[in-house]
Order: sequence, then C-alpha cells, then structure tokens
Amino acid sequence: MPISSLYPTPYESGNQNQTTTWENCIPFYEKLARDFPQILRFEQIGVSDSGLPMHAGVITADAVFDRASLKAAGRPVFFNNNGIHPGEPEGIDACMALVRDFCLQPERLAALGKTVFLFIPVYNVDGCLNRQDTSRVNQDGPEMFGFRANGRNLDLNRDFIKCDSLAAQVFNRFFTMWDPDVMVDTHTSNGADYSYTMTLIQTQADKLGDGLGPFLRNTMLPTIYANMEQRGWPTCPYVNPVKVTPDDGIEDFLEVPRFSTGFAALHHTIGFMPETHMLKPYADRYDSMRSLVEVVLDFTIAHATEIQALRAQARQAATQKTQWPVSWKVDHSRPSSFRFKGYQAVYSPSKIGNYMRLSYDRNQPWEKDILYYDNFVEDLVVKTPKAYLIPQAWREAIERLEWNGVILRRLEADQQLQVQSYHIKQVTSRANAYEGHMFHDEVELQAVREMFLARAGDYVVDLNQPNARYAIETLEPQAHDSFFRWGFFNSVLEKKEAFSDYVFEDSAYEMLQAEPELADKFASWKAANPTLLNNQEAVLAFIFAHGKRFNEPEWCRYPVYSIV
Repeated sequence: MPISSLYPTPYESGNQNQTTTWENCIPFYEKLARDFPQILRFEQIGVSDSGLPMHAGVITADAVFDRASLKAAGRPVFFNNNGIHPGEPEGIDACMALVRDFCLQPERLAALGKTVFLFIPVYNVDGCLNRQDTSRVNQDGPEMFGFRANGRNLDLNRDFIKCDSLAAQVFNRFFTMWDPDVMVDTHTSNGADYSYTMTLIQTQADKLGDGLGPFLRNTMLPTIYANMEQRGWPTCPYVNPVKVTPDDGIEDFLEVPRFSTGFAALHHTIGFMPETHMLKPYADRYDSMRSLVEVVLDFTIAHATEIQALRAQARQAATQKTQWPVSWKVDHSRPSSFRFKGYQAVYSPSKIGNYMRLSYDRNQPWEKDILYYDNFVEDLVVKTPKAYLIPQAWREAIERLEWNGVILRRLEADQQLQVQSYHIKQVTSRANAYEGHMFHDEVELQAVREMFLARAGDYVVDLNQPNARYAIETLEPQAHDSFFRWGFFNSVLEKKEAFSDYVFEDSAYEMLQAEPELADKFASWKAANPTLLNNQEAVLAFIFAHGKRFNEPEWCRYPVYSIV
C-alpha cells in the first residue's frame, strides 16, 4: 500500500484532473495537525473579505512552533504561498501532498534540519469557493477550479501595497512577523505556446540588489534550473516576449511591489513565482510544481546560512544608503541568451475577422538560442532623506508602514522643521479603474525647501533602520508602486475653495498688478491659449490657481515631507 493512501488528497483520489475544494482542503490539514501535533501546527490567521477563515501552517523537525522562539534562534524560514489565484490550483494540491509526506516520512522531515516550512494553503479563500470550469479561457484542466478575484472582485496579486482586501492586510502582518528568507508563490501562466511545463519568475536580481541579487543570479538560479532538468522538468524563464513570439527574445518580468515577489523584495526576501504552462495537462503541471517547490526548498536548506547572512547585509546596507533607486527599466543594450525550446509560429487568415491570426504548430518544434534580457538599470534614483515626516491625519499610510515593521516615532510636542516638500505639478492617471483605483501612471514633481509646523502626534520615519526599503519605495511618490500612485493622497489634488466671477474679476486684475510672477505666467498662458481669452471662467481660473493671494498651501502639496 503506498504511503499516500493513508491520507489521500482529492487530486490523488481522482483522475489527476481534479483539484481540492476549500471545504476539503482545510479539514485535511486539521486532521494532519491533530494526528501529528509534533510535526504540524495549523491555525487561523485572519478572515477574508467574505468573512471566511484564512489559515497557515508551520512544520519543523523538532516540534518547536512558537514564532518568537524560532526567530530568536535564528531559524531559516521557507514560505510556500498557494491559491492567490484559485483558478491556478496546482500549488494548492501539491502543498497538501508535501505536508502529508513531511508527516509520514521521517527522512523527509529530518532533511528540513533547522529550516521552518511555513505555508498558506489557500490565500484567496473567497475565490476558491467561487468554483466553475469556464473562467480560465485557455487552460487545460482541472475539471473545476476557483476564480481569480476575491469577494470584492480584487486580484490579490495586485494588492500587496494598497491592501484594499482584508486578505492583504493579514498577509502584510503575517509576512512581517515570520520574515521568510525565501518565498515560493505558486501560479499558472498565460501566453505563448512552447515545450516547457514550468516557467519561473524570480525577484529581479538587479532590483533585489546588494549581495542578494548576484547570489540569486549566479548561484541560486543555475542550481534550480539544473536540478529541475535532472528531475525531468526542464524549466525556462517566464516567457515574456519582447515582441509577439519568443523567437524574437524574452525579457524578465519586472515584478513591482504590487506583486508577491516584488513585495517580498521590499523585505529583502528572495521570491519565486513559478508559472506552469496553461496548455499542459494538469497532472504535468502538478508534478512540475511539486518538483519546483522541493528544489527551491532543498536549496534553501543547503544554503540557509549564506542566504541569511546576505539578507542581514542588505538590511544593514539599507540603514546607510545615501541614494535609492525607486524605478527600474530593462536594459536592452545588454542581452544575454537562453537555449529555448519552442514551436513554430504560424500566421493564417482568421475565420471570424479580416486579419491574420497567430497559432503555434507543435509538429514543428525548434531549439535555438534566443535573446534574453535579464539586466535592468535604475530609471529613477532619489537622494535618501534623513527621515520622513507623516502628519497623523494620513492613517492609511501609517498603518501599512506599521504592518510591515517600519519603525515610527511620534513627536511629543509641536516643532518647526526644515523639510523638503514636493509640489505636484502634473499627474497622468489611467483612463479606467485598475484594481479599484485610478492608478497614477505619471507624476511630475517640483521639490521645495520650506519650514513646516509638525504637530505633536505626527510620525517621523527615521531611515537609518533595516526596513528603510519598504518606507522609501512606498513614500517616494514617483516609486513604481508608491502610496501616492495608488491614490492614498488624492484629496490634496483638489482645490477646496472657489470664486464668484463677478466678485473675483476685480481681485484678479489687482493680483496681476501686484504679483509680477503671476503676470509673467499669465502672459505665457495667453500666448499659448489665445482662444481661451474669450472664456471668462478659464481666465479667472488660471489666475486663481496660480496667484499667491488666495493660495491654499495644502493644494497639490504632497503631504509626506523629507526631513533634511
């Protein structure tokens, strides 16, 4: 009798084209935790937006489960997150079997050594209960599966910074408390057709920086690829074509902090997002996912001391950095290459429209070196301030900093501080809602030095601290996924007072005589907009907005200040 038959998972009990339901998954772990209390601790960590419990499990080889004790002992932590997109469920099923095997196979458990195996079985509980077989348009199995979005119709893999969902709020606190050294967050990919079942997104090495980035690129990734090949699952980088098909090259996916691996990088955690190929049979996707998790876990166990040392170095470096990159872009001038196994791209007339459609011919496989753009360069660098000042009114930003372990101190008395503030000159936002927000794609700022009266109770974020990276990449408004870009401070973009034209007409004329700078701006505006001189509202609005007499200091002033 195979040992798996003692605690079979739904995947193993069926036809290898079925995934577990949440109603079966959680009792499975609860039974294992009852039967093997010296191996597994499984408990609720929060609730979803639909009021459903969220769970996490901890496995150790020596029955020590207390987080504080484990962290005090410096134990390495490997974190496996599953089910952020429940329509991509192979990680959910593979994790069940892996945890079961830790409980039943002493040699597998002993191999953990001092490493802690931490897991979330189903992150998006709401989506896992929303089951059907239609929402994944291009996917081959399983027979039924969950939905991508949660109970608020949010994609949780876009929510790690803004934290609109209760799940993300739970995750932020959970991740910070456990501080994992390596994370694997399991997914299924869309995109081109090719021979690989497993593709891999990793924390972008240049963006990870310090010693961790070179270690990831030069040591960890080559070992993972080699070991996956040995296990019979050749793996390639996530297929993100530069043009339409992989033939013309691929480039690394820039996983900014809204995504799990980008969020992990803010904590100096090495993150992986394995993406199995949607068109491969579910059984193959399941097997390759389990192999990937095991390969990364094995590497983490073997190199835990080095990984932890590099993370400590990165945190120490963060306390002393004088400049911070807050935006990155791919470097197309320095491609490397990857030996890729693809299928012939074929274009043929569409049967439903007047265009040529793309397909891939699996009867025409090819293997060749393609360009691989895996180098990124800094796109925007900011000078590190001594600290940030956050007025206490902006509690949404403050609580997210606290959830992520950023040290804040409150002023005990009012203080006049010399600060650098940003005046928001222009914002370009997306035309349509993106994950519940009108995301600001482009931000133009003007830095201003001024004296600012900080009130007792306002917050200071000193940047000589290990969690400086999270603070800088959320509080600098031009950073990829800053709080500002997500709209946390949108109220400062609105001027609160208005004018009555018949009264303001005289005041506007007086302002032009008294304010030479305003007169110069108005002359330039008239030259650029001659047709608007016939529009009283437009003329008066320009003078009202640009004059000093009725200035509103809060209008278009970014309300987080750099203490210089």
